[in-house]
Amino acid sequence: MVQDKANKNRVISPGSKDASPRILFDRSSEDVYSDPGSPMSRRTPAGTYVIAKIKKENDEGTYVLLKGSGATPEGNIPFLDLFDINTGSKERIWESDKERYYETVVALMLDYEEGDLLLDRLQILTSKESKTENRQYFIQKWPEKKACQITNFPHPYPQLASLQKEMIRYQRKDGVQLTATLYLPPGYDLSKDGPLPCLVWSYPGEFKSKDAAGQVRGSPNKFAGIGSTSALLWFAILSGPTIPIIGEGDEEANDRYVEQLVASVEAAVEEVIQRGVAHPNKIAVGGHSYGAFMTANLLAHAPHLFCCGIARSGAYNRTLTPFGFQHEDRTLWEATTTYVEMSPFMSANKIKKPILLIHGEEDNNSGTLNMQSDRFFNALKGHGALCRLVILPFESHGYAARESIMHVLWETDRWLQKHCVQNPTDASAELDACKDEVSKGVRDSDNQAVVASGRDGPELADFEHEGFYSLPR
Repeated sequence: MVQDKANKNRVISPGSKDASPRILFDRSSEDVYSDPGSPMSRRTPAGTYVIAKIKKENDEGTYVLLKGSGATPEGNIPFLDLFDINTGSKERIWESDKERYYETVVALMLDYEEGDLLLDRLQILTSKESKTENRQYFIQKWPEKKACQITNFPHPYPQLASLQKEMIRYQRKDGVQLTATLYLPPGYDLSKDGPLPCLVWSYPGEFKSKDAAGQVRGSPNKFAGIGSTSALLWFAILSGPTIPIIGEGDEEANDRYVEQLVASVEAAVEEVIQRGVAHPNKIAVGGHSYGAFMTANLLAHAPHLFCCGIARSGAYNRTLTPFGFQHEDRTLWEATTTYVEMSPFMSANKIKKPILLIHGEEDNNSGTLNMQSDRFFNALKGHGALCRLVILPFESHGYAARESIMHVLWETDRWLQKHCVQNPTDASAELDACKDEVSKGVRDSDNQAVVASGRDGPELADFEHEGFYSLPR
């Protein structure tokens, strides 16, 4: 079985010259509702992996197991299908619980048996979780399909056992359906506690159709894990609001990037404000990589929505990625206007809200070298923006060291407490006060930071909420 870039699945017989390739599935890669799943593999005695072939008693057919996420308008319902390669018929032999739990197929058991696997002796490893119950693992055997639990992991953070989680739905002003996951702190009561500070954390995506962009991805029943910040800090967290950038027909999606980005996020912000869970003056935005790029653009083009931003390991000047990025396959010379208009670096003079930049010193992702944050920081400083740049020593595009992860969380918490929770009514007054401190040469002996000063070189100093900070190597 092979799959090409057009997302056509074919079955071929390399050892037979007479057998021509046959198309099994021909679908849009954006249409998750029609995804038939992927064939499961098994390990051979030689340590390699091949597609697992399944046999049924008294049946000469050739079957494979298709494992899919089972995307539906109600959320993902993972499944396992028995698929006949010769006839194209499918039989659903396993499906996740639809009401309370989220279950997935993890792997086939009995990997070292030689030859085809018999359906009546099939064993699979599955996982099971819910909003409040962490993941456990089970073995299911055919034909009984009775699940035998093999793990009993304790709750990793029992203080979040009563965390409130909801998959919410709303729509953009052009009618595109959007979704997001809303987390609220344990014990939060809207009628008693009122609106909370809110952090919006997301990552945009490109689509060729509105229908595909509006499809539901994810499950409301998945276990709530800890991400960029903890709901115990008494924040509302809007995680992963869908931000589709759509280019239908011959239209290029990124030619309307800023317009659609702002429209999607406006809809998300309006939804949490309308629900009463978010304070309109205390909403922060953040993201990693392309999400950081999104964050900087939002602070430049929709400053009325947010009080501050957090951008981690991003690219801010698209002229430094001239041969394409994400799903943009046009070059800088073919789409110069789009590259420039999408680059928050070119709009650094418009960014007035506080922004925290974090980057790994050894970022090896070709599109997000740390010079992106360094140059963006200098541009922001040159226009008097309230900003801070933190460089993590030895870290790549994703952060691995415990010291780095803990420091990122500390920086994030401090930034949110300073510029979101305690957001002053007049942000310009805070910026003026900060400039006064800089002009007076205020220093803090507890920490040492490097404050960039244009291209004239750094000056040693430390300011609580403005400057360049590099962890000691």
